Amino acid sequence: MSDQKTILVTGASRGIGKLTAKTLAAHGHRVYAAMRDIGGRNAAAAAELTDYAADHGYDLRPVELDVSIPEDAAKRVAEIEAEGPLHVLVNNAGIMPVGVTEAFSIDQMKSYFDVNMFGLATLSQAVLPGMRARRNGLLIHLSSAAGRLSIPYFGVYCASKWAMEAYAESLNYELEPFGIQSVLVEPSGHATDLVATAPAPDADAILAQYGRHADGRSKMLGMFNDLFAQGHAGNDAQNVANRIAELIEMDGKRPIRSQVGDDMGVTAINEATAPIQSGLIQHLSQIYAAE
Repeated sequence: MSDQKTILVTGASRGIGKLTAKTLAAHGHRVYAAMRDIGGRNAAAAAELTDYAADHGYDLRPVELDVSIPEDAAKRVAEIEAEGPLHVLVNNAGIMPVGVTEAFSIDQMKSYFDVNMFGLATLSQAVLPGMRARRNGLLIHLSSAAGRLSIPYFGVYCASKWAMEAYAESLNYELEPFGIQSVLVEPSGHATDLVATAPAPDADAILAQYGRHADGRSKMLGMFNDLFAQGHAGNDAQNVANRIAELIEMDGKRPIRSQVGDDMGVTAINEATAPIQSGLIQHLSQIYAAE
């Protein structure tokens, strides 16, 4: 590929992150596949990516990175930048807590926001100085249909994704003068292990007070597993990886939001709110220019 880019993908040990790392490497890009604990629980995932790269002659490099630790992010980005400019950050790392919203302790919620929201901000802040200096760069943030909708038993997950959507969109406006775009990908349900690894609430006393309604978690997760078992093409996580590749290789201005998979009404929400948001930004720009 003549326009090879250097790309950092977080949460690359499994699911969409791993697929994205492989897909982008296959497209000829240099890919740093970031994950925690390469020497331990993710050793097999790192070895798989290393072998995949060696077998096909791709430039795909597993790297150790915990998105919730600012010092770790800064160190890793500096090491990448020392080898050459980092063109694209794919903020993929995420956790999907599912269960009675009230029953998640504050400590639990903070830990999920540390990854889904603050981890995204940490990596963005680590890569942006270099991108701003070069006046070029792209941030792609993995949101969800849950970033535009409120879903029962997904309250904490939705809250974290709503927060990151606002942060990512505001970045997009503010970074435009520097030639940098900050865009969102909004997948609906896709067949990854995100469902199988979904954390449950830990406040058992509160759960007990919900009676049979406490079973909402298992029913929702069961619904998704039944859906994935049908093998519909729209639920294939490769669709998300392909869309990320398209955004990276797209010329000109990219859409702020890209919905992937079962629509769930997200496109209608995006289309309805876009003119309102655009009007607000234009109004604010006029006020700013007049001062």
